[in-house]
Amino acid sequence: MKTFCGRANPSTGALDWVEESEEYDYHQEIARSCYADMLHDHDRNKKYYQGIRAAVARVKARGEKVVILDIGTGTGLLSMMAVTAGADFCYAVEVFKPMAEAAQCIVEKNGFSEKIKIINKHSTDVTVGPDGDMQMKANVLITELFDTELIGEGALPSYEHAHQNLVQEGCEAVPHRATVYARLVESELLWSWAQLQPVEVEGARLAPPPAVAHCAGAHAVCDIQLSQVSPHSFTPLGPLCTMFSVDFSKPVSSAFQSHSSQFVAQSDGRAQVVLSWWDLDMDPSGSIVCTMAPSWTYPQPKMAPWRDHWMQSVYFLPVESRVTEGEELSLTVCHDDYSLWYSLQSLSQQDLPSEAPPSRPCCTCQAHLVWTRPRFGELNDRRRTESYVSALRSVLREDSVCLGVSDGSLLPVFAHMIGAKKVYSLENSRMSKQVIEQVLEANSMKGGVELLEIRPKQLTSNDLGGEQISVLMGEPYFSTSLLPWHSLFFWYCRTALAGLLQPRATILPCSATLHMVAVEFQDLWRIRAPCGTCEGFDVTPMDEMVQRSLDFRESREAEPHPLWEYPCRALTQATAVMTFDFTQCVPQQPISSQGSLPFIRIGRCHGVALWMEYHLTDDITVSAGLIGPISEQGECEWSRHRKQGVYFFGSPCESSGDGRAAVSYSFTFEPSLGDIKMGFSV
Repeated sequence: MKTFCGRANPSTGALDWVEESEEYDYHQEIARSCYADMLHDHDRNKKYYQGIRAAVARVKARGEKVVILDIGTGTGLLSMMAVTAGADFCYAVEVFKPMAEAAQCIVEKNGFSEKIKIINKHSTDVTVGPDGDMQMKANVLITELFDTELIGEGALPSYEHAHQNLVQEGCEAVPHRATVYARLVESELLWSWAQLQPVEVEGARLAPPPAVAHCAGAHAVCDIQLSQVSPHSFTPLGPLCTMFSVDFSKPVSSAFQSHSSQFVAQSDGRAQVVLSWWDLDMDPSGSIVCTMAPSWTYPQPKMAPWRDHWMQSVYFLPVESRVTEGEELSLTVCHDDYSLWYSLQSLSQQDLPSEAPPSRPCCTCQAHLVWTRPRFGELNDRRRTESYVSALRSVLREDSVCLGVSDGSLLPVFAHMIGAKKVYSLENSRMSKQVIEQVLEANSMKGGVELLEIRPKQLTSNDLGGEQISVLMGEPYFSTSLLPWHSLFFWYCRTALAGLLQPRATILPCSATLHMVAVEFQDLWRIRAPCGTCEGFDVTPMDEMVQRSLDFRESREAEPHPLWEYPCRALTQATAVMTFDFTQCVPQQPISSQGSLPFIRIGRCHGVALWMEYHLTDDITVSAGLIGPISEQGECEWSRHRKQGVYFFGSPCESSGDGRAAVSYSFTFEPSLGDIKMGFSV
């Protein structure tokens, strides 16, 4: 059955009515789920298997039958491990129907149907009794309910319900315990993702509004591959602190809790950021440990396991504060049923113990709701700002009438500071408009930029006071953009505004180029690689389910990834494959490009990376992808501010590096769709 879906097109800005199968959302969820990443995590699988064997052995040693409850079974892998270890029966609960069906196929394929029952429900809906989903309560509880923040997927409420309703008192649990660790650091890099920094423009200082500077920020965790953040980019101010542990073999509470760790500051600095991760003890003795610690904590960093389903957490303190070496500090973590937050107190100034613990941070300035964390980093990038200021300086005159088209951009403010006669800015939302108003007011520039909450097609000469635009500018940045070419919305805006432009108006950027390079990923390939056999169990039904969903559409499309977090090697040269001329209106006919890139390095090609470069003027370019030359070995340095596009090949291909093999490509930009169709072959 087909259905019409209304979707905002990020490139054209139009509301497109698209005919989709009723299974579209279902297939997309499976295709983007990255189940294979977990199955490829051998360290996780091995530690779970060891913990399960030990738990089953402990119950058998007591002379009891082993009844397993596996919550969030996924493929049924952990249940099959339990039966293989000697469990008498397993109740495997999986709420996502396609996954439950795949688990049923996998269990049957591996010959465990008589000992594993798949229950397609949320665990809180499972019943126990003669007519229930479970005949009896379990005495071993196995779960994999965790996310990067440990509790963000509802682990605590699920455990709480299970202990009250589904498992016996004194049950064994795998994992047995989780422990959360944290470290207080100063980091200019990480703090730039949380707060707007002062900007120097033409010798003048653009300061952040007080409301932004004093705002506690967004409450959501920043989850990243912390292994890719160099230890040189932060200064530890204290030791690694053990914040709290949860024993899963005992009743668990999902109620609000707070825990503090006291320590002495190791150096002078600005307390800004808390780095956090957790460990799982798979057995009561703590001899089987699965840790999420970043690679630079390992004696041999290259031996650290890679995983994308569990990363590390960065928390930004509500306020930056000075600490002195030797000062006694108390780091407090609070959590509700789904999230954590941190605060810091000096013990010499600590509030009375009876005072309530700090509430969850909440943005009051609106900037943290308008700007994402990478966007804060982009706005704080001094080199990038210098490029835009230099470009504006080269095109602005005293009589320039400027119009900015980007979301929550400081470009119009820069244009006013440089001396444009009149500056207008189109803002996509009331909130975005209010944030820029705060910036102007904080710097005594109120009215210096006229902010218009109008879509480009609706703008008239009256809105511009009868003036014609001499400089149309954009970064371009739009909050709706996911893939690199979605920023071509700027081109559609330029086209809609053509009647309001002076005959020789300057367009900045004047053009953009789409670039590509064929790459070998160090680890990211795992999220798309079929698993086949996992720890001795055949999981091909899951591979087939994912592939069917990929073939539905996703395998023919690129997907966004922040490649600075996912190291890769370039196996070809990087090259521009399409050019978009913003000085002209969007053409009515498709633009096509084809060619080939020879392999110049030995390696395994997993796909291609794609990004945009914006040519502000003839000699100033800003890249949203590679920000430096590719090394002789093929190592790449990527922008931290934007996501790049990744097109994964169905199966990797070997490169001999002698130039005899090449990646052939074809790109077609469809103006009516605002999309780029692409194809590759080796």
